[in-house]
Amino acid sequence: SKTPGEDGRAGSRTQCRYRRLTVIRRMEERDIPEVAELERICFSECWSARILESGIHSPYDVYYVFEQDERILGYCNLRVLAGEGEVQRIAVHPDSRRYGVGRKMMDAMVEYAVREGACAMSLEVREGNTAARNLYESYGFIQEAVRKSYYHNPTEDALIMWKRDLPERIT
Repeated sequence: SKTPGEDGRAGSRTQCRYRRLTVIRRMEERDIPEVAELERICFSECWSARILESGIHSPYDVYYVFEQDERILGYCNLRVLAGEGEVQRIAVHPDSRRYGVGRKMMDAMVEYAVREGACAMSLEVREGNTAARNLYESYGFIQEAVRKSYYHNPTEDALIMWKRDLPERIT
């Protein structure tokens, strides 16, 4: 399977002539401008640089970036509190979607939640975001509730999804 930009162009599917350096790592302050731009591209109600900065210093939150050749293609945020993990954010640059970036970030968040002793995870997703819903369902998340007209620009319901059977440890 190809990764984004294997020939130097985002979204390209041509043969790889050199190896790409891809990492998922904890987000750092130096990443905030690039992540804030990703927020602007991916969300109609985006988080500010100030929110991102305060978040990376929160004792309850973990932020990861998916980086390829020093370019951030995605990021995610998980909050772990009282034995539960809540996916706060997951964003993938439009040119890098359908390459498994979201799945790799979900893997990192699930692993972190388990390491932190969470026994369940939850999230909210736009009802019309079929790709994200399919990803979450593939991890065993089940829709349990609806928040009517929760999202704006455009107005849309939020589906509340839970995975209540996290393993005690990652094998």
